[in-house]
Amino acid sequence: MKDWYLEFIDLNYKPSKQDLICLFRVEPAKGISMKEAAGRVASESSVGTWTTLFKLPRRIKDLMARVYEIKGNFLKVAYPIELFELGNLPQMISSIAGNVFGMKAIKNLRLEDVKIPKRLLKSFRGPQFGIKGLRKAFRIEERPLTATVPKPKLGFNTNEYARVAYEIWKSGIDFVKNDENLTSQRFIPFYKTVEKILKVKEKVEKETGSKKMYLANVSAETKEMEKRIKFVAERGGEIVMVDGLTIGFAALQTAREICEDFNLALYMHRAFHAAFTRNKKHGVSMLVVSTLARMVGVDAIHIGGMGKLVSPKQEVFILKENLTKNEIERNDLAIEWFGFKQTFPVCSGGLHPGIIPRLIKLLGKDLIIQVGGGVMGHPLGIEAGGKAVLQAIDATLKGISLEKAAKEHFELKKALEKWGKLTPI
Repeated sequence: MKDWYLEFIDLNYKPSKQDLICLFRVEPAKGISMKEAAGRVASESSVGTWTTLFKLPRRIKDLMARVYEIKGNFLKVAYPIELFELGNLPQMISSIAGNVFGMKAIKNLRLEDVKIPKRLLKSFRGPQFGIKGLRKAFRIEERPLTATVPKPKLGFNTNEYARVAYEIWKSGIDFVKNDENLTSQRFIPFYKTVEKILKVKEKVEKETGSKKMYLANVSAETKEMEKRIKFVAERGGEIVMVDGLTIGFAALQTAREICEDFNLALYMHRAFHAAFTRNKKHGVSMLVVSTLARMVGVDAIHIGGMGKLVSPKQEVFILKENLTKNEIERNDLAIEWFGFKQTFPVCSGGLHPGIIPRLIKLLGKDLIIQVGGGVMGHPLGIEAGGKAVLQAIDATLKGISLEKAAKEHFELKKALEKWGKLTPI
C-alpha cells in the first residue's frame, strides 16, 4: 500500500498553469517517512484511498494530485483543475483542507499557501468595490480610513449605542462598526437599531459635510442574513459586515452575491480564524484565508494590527500584500490575481494613537485603522478620542513625530499621556 501512496509523488513534474498549487508543512507520524506522508496528503486530497483498488479507469491517473517538491518539512502539491467545481468554495476547501488534517499517518499538517489558477479564480466574483470603490464613496484618497467599535462590544441598548455612534462620527471617524458578537440581542434588536443608527449617520453627514458608513453585523442563518442585508440597503446603508468564517464559506459567497444585488460593499471580520491559524504546525494559515476572502470578493478584511491580538509584523505585511497586489512572488510561487480589485486591509485589536505610526510605516496609507478602546477610553471622552486618532494619522503622513504633534493637539497629547506607545497584552 506504500507503493500506492508513492504513486502520488513525481518530483520531476512541472505544474501547468491550470494546476492549483498548495504549499503544506508536514510532520509525519512516528514510523512514517516524509515521502509516505507526502503521498498520503496528495492521495487523500484528490483521487486516492487507503488501499489499491480492484478496478481503476485509466483516466483516473490524470486526476491524481502530484507532490512535485519536498524541502525539509515543506511540500508542494499540484492539483489538476478538473478536480474542482468552478465557483464552489466549500468543495475546493473540502478537497485541499478536508480529511487530510485527520490522517493518523500525519502528526501535524498546515496549509501555508495556495495558488489559484486563472480559470478557477475567475469563477468567483472578487471584490465589487475594493479599495478604490470605498475611497471614491468617502472622497478620501490621501489617508487611511478609520473605524471605531463602540466599547464595550456588547451591553449598550439601541439608544445608548446611537448616542455613542453620533460622538464617534462627529469626531471625524469614517466607520462605526458592530463587533463580531453583536447581532440582534434582546437589549439591542437588529432592525430597530439599524434604522436608528442610519438616521444618526444621515444627521452627522449633514452637520459635517463628510461621508460616514455604518458596519451593521448581518451574520445569521442564511435566509435571515439575506433579510438583514436587504433591510440595510432599503434604509440607505452602503455596506454590511459579516463574520466570514463563522457563517461559513458557502454563506460568505451568498452574502457577496446578495450585496451585489443591492449595490452594497461587504466587510469581513475574521472571528474564529485563530482557532486554526494560530498554531504554526497544524491548521490553515491566515494567508490562505485572505486569499479565499479576496477571491470570494470581500471589500475589506481584518489582518491584525500588532496590538492585543497575535499578529506578527511579517505576517501582517504579507497579508496586506496579498490583498492589494496583482502579482506577488511568494514561497517560490508566482501568485497572480488577474486584475481582481484590491481588498482593503483592516488593522484592529488593541490599537490607539501611539501605535498608528508603526502601522503606516509598515503598511502605507491603503488600510482601515479600526480603533475601539483607543477612542472610547480617551481621558477627555469619545469625540476627543476620535480626534486624537486622526491627529496621529495626519502627523505620521506629514513625517512629524507624535510628540511634536502633541504640542499643538491637546487630544493627542492626552492620549499619549495615557497609553504612550504601549502594545497591549
